[in-house]
Amino acid sequence: MSSTTEQATGARTWSVAEHLDDILTAVQPLEPIELNLLDAQGCVLVEQVTVPVALPPFDNSSMDGYAVRAADTEKASDASPAVLTVIGDVAAGSSGTELTVGPGRAARIMTGAPMPPGADAVVPVEWTDGGTGGGPVRAMAPHSASPEGSGGQVRVHRAVTPQAHVRTRGGDVCAGDVALEAGTVLGPPQIALLSAIGRPAARVRPRPRVVVLSTGSELAQPGEELAAGQIYDSNSFALAAAARDAGAIAYRVGAVTDDAETLRATIEDQLIRADLLVTTGGVSVGAYDVVKEALTAVAGEAEARAEPGEGEDGEEEERAFHGAHVDFRTLAMQPGKPQGFGTIGPDRTPILTLPGNPVSSYVSFELFVRPAIRAMMGLQELHRPTVRATLLPPHGAGEEAEQLTSPEGKRQFLRGTYTGGERPEVRPVGGAGSHLIGALAHADALIVLPEAATGAAWGSEVEVVLLG
Repeated sequence: MSSTTEQATGARTWSVAEHLDDILTAVQPLEPIELNLLDAQGCVLVEQVTVPVALPPFDNSSMDGYAVRAADTEKASDASPAVLTVIGDVAAGSSGTELTVGPGRAARIMTGAPMPPGADAVVPVEWTDGGTGGGPVRAMAPHSASPEGSGGQVRVHRAVTPQAHVRTRGGDVCAGDVALEAGTVLGPPQIALLSAIGRPAARVRPRPRVVVLSTGSELAQPGEELAAGQIYDSNSFALAAAARDAGAIAYRVGAVTDDAETLRATIEDQLIRADLLVTTGGVSVGAYDVVKEALTAVAGEAEARAEPGEGEDGEEEERAFHGAHVDFRTLAMQPGKPQGFGTIGPDRTPILTLPGNPVSSYVSFELFVRPAIRAMMGLQELHRPTVRATLLPPHGAGEEAEQLTSPEGKRQFLRGTYTGGERPEVRPVGGAGSHLIGALAHADALIVLPEAATGAAWGSEVEVVLLG
């Protein structure tokens, strides 16, 4: 990757694909660590996990009822119930060996309790009189309220076959089976399996820690009173939320004023907790584009020094920003033309600098930052799903509505609402302006018009990136 100083005067325009390829080539999956199961949720498993013990580890009842010998119920019916002697209770958590079910005998058994010796089936309590001497019951009497329920006789009104309502040992997974393959994303079911086989932790690639900084002296924090010329900072909230949605741990830093030294100090403070830095604003060609100013100066100074550590201040700056390389580029896309990417700090932490207009920053995040986050997590699916859909006019507009246009040579991303089904459809929502955040809040898709296109007619088929 070339340095900022090498790119500062370049006139090249980069394609979306070229910029993304550079990013994905530079970012690497994070090193695996051992995490407690709940902390590992959403992470990628890096090792194959085998089952140490069978699941379930013993034959147990899948119903509340009576453990019996199936042969003793063979002729049971409503007209002629089988009458069995109840010898006691088998509760979940007991060893199941206290009682032995012989001919003509039964044991009250609870769901999950081990099958007692001699029994080969379970009769659901609803198929019995529950020991009351009457007709079928709906539930057992609680043991504490009716201790005598564990003795006496029970009438069985329906026959059962061997192994009926019994969960057999290893019926789920057997010892030595592969529980989960390396590369599995750990969701709730996978975490349930790991805990069920006794694993308290998993070795995974952790979630990247993503620090989001917005820049601009005009930005105020929500909840504050706006001064003249100010607007509320929405970008840092949107991008931090988007980073979480992508699977990262996100840290939002309040807006940094348009001062290069302040920004550099803020970045230095944040490097300790960042696997990835994302800035928004200050990357265009204005006189107050502080991100470009700060990082261009840093890279230039780092390369100019023959020996680091000349003077106390120089030592601190070199220590914080050693090896800074940030390319600021013009991309053939709309919105989001000005972009930057590189590494910064002693650990060469990746940094992506996004434009400041709200739609531009969000679209840029979806195209570049989200794939980088997912690559760092070791995920295989880096990108949002892409489909083809029929382009229709905005809701409330007819076919006479002005059709979409696009600047030739740029890939345009327009907000849209998508409807799936056999004939997928997409409709634009809001205008093309990169400041129109209200329309973005109602969009669930991006309509993509390629570089060669200058527009798209209603009824034509277009590429759609699904955001939901």
